[in-house]
Amino acid sequence: MSRSLVLAGKLDSLGDSWLGTLEDWGDKGLKVALIAIVVITVVRKVSLKAGIGALIGLVLALGIYNSRNALANIFEDEVNNPANSQPAVTIVVAEKAAPAPGGVL
Repeated sequence: MSRSLVLAGKLDSLGDSWLGTLEDWGDKGLKVALIAIVVITVVRKVSLKAGIGALIGLVLALGIYNSRNALANIFEDEVNNPANSQPAVTIVVAEKAAPAPGGVL
């Protein structure tokens, strides 16, 4: 005999809420960690260039992280439907003539 357990009300989604909480903490933790890296880089180097570079890295990392679903969909579409993609650009380069003997390039 097989037994199954059905939880009533809010207890049914208890596991989902734990996963959602961990996901939210992960998102916020990533942002805090990136900001901490920027601050530590600026303090250690005491340089405006290092601070600007760290901020640019922060913006790039957060931009890629926030658009991860859209990027995943684009790559998935490219892999599943390669015939629908744009063709590769072909560039023809003319070959230069060989210099005369004893000549300079």
